[in-house]
Amino acid sequence: MNFLLATKLSDIPGWVPDWAKEEWYGNLIFDWIYSICIVIGAIIAAKILYWFIGKYVKMITAKTKTDLDDILVDKLEEPIVYALVISAFYWAFHRLHFNETVDAFFAKVFTIIYFLNATWLVIRIVDSVVEEYIVPLVEKSDSELDDQLMPILRKLFKAILWAIGIIISLSNAGFDVMALVAGLGIGGLALALAAQDTVKNIFGGVMIFLDKPFKIRDRILINGMDGVVEEIGIRSTRLRTLEGRLITVPNAQFSDNPVENISLEPTRKIVVNIGLTYETSPEDMEKAMKILEQIVIDNPKVTDEPLISFNTWGDFAMGILLIYYIEETDNILSAQTEINLEILKQFNAEGLEFAYPTQMLYHKPV
Repeated sequence: MNFLLATKLSDIPGWVPDWAKEEWYGNLIFDWIYSICIVIGAIIAAKILYWFIGKYVKMITAKTKTDLDDILVDKLEEPIVYALVISAFYWAFHRLHFNETVDAFFAKVFTIIYFLNATWLVIRIVDSVVEEYIVPLVEKSDSELDDQLMPILRKLFKAILWAIGIIISLSNAGFDVMALVAGLGIGGLALALAAQDTVKNIFGGVMIFLDKPFKIRDRILINGMDGVVEEIGIRSTRLRTLEGRLITVPNAQFSDNPVENISLEPTRKIVVNIGLTYETSPEDMEKAMKILEQIVIDNPKVTDEPLISFNTWGDFAMGILLIYYIEETDNILSAQTEINLEILKQFNAEGLEFAYPTQMLYHKPV
């Protein structure tokens, strides 16, 4: 007696009640119950297997010297458990019989699911090997280009494996893959026309990796957006602004607009405009300029000689232009604070008055 494929009354055990021997939607009620029990049993067995792997197998692999087995077990437990459940569903459905169209449809569905689960299993195995052996080598290298390319290459490789797995599953399910690919080619042309911006962003990402105008952790300025590069993707780049906000910038913008890499500047140019009152004498103006020059020269964070000029006759002040450069490695704000405080102290000590907006009214007597 074959209990696995029991579809005839003669195959049913005698202890089965009469109501279970009646037909329901082309199959005996006994077969429906048997198939449901197979599915429920498989789900319970899958949960037990999942628990066993997490409780005992991972405990064993944790004691080994290599981390590869730990990664493999972590990556493979889900595909294996799902394979058990898929096999149970196939077995349960195979015991039931419907019309040819329904049977053929579900046969194709199960074939596709089997191959997709196998593809998932292969991808996880390959990803485990990459994570254990290739990623540490990339992290140890001096170049940062491979650090940026590794996440993209991993995603691209997974996409290729998924594409191969889908094509194989469709082929084994009886679909004409070549005709499908040809149809996708025509549809892909229309899709490419509709997705021109996406294609531009992808090419922009490729140019970033080739030209390397900036790298991760560089501070850049583009289209008024000032921030630190956190991630460079194939389609977009993420910046963390000085306010702490995260901005996603399409890579096409880096091809169409100039990019200012602030991190690569050797020094920071500081421009200061100081206004003295019109009561300031020529001698005091010369003294003020000498004081400014000496303050900047004495500061160790400043490079090169400062540029100083008595350059403007303003509405209420005589203007002095001061330009100096701060070392890129120093704190820009602290250096400016030191210099400005020193200017304030020495100008006050010498009696040099800073100008502020004033207005004098002359009243003509009648």
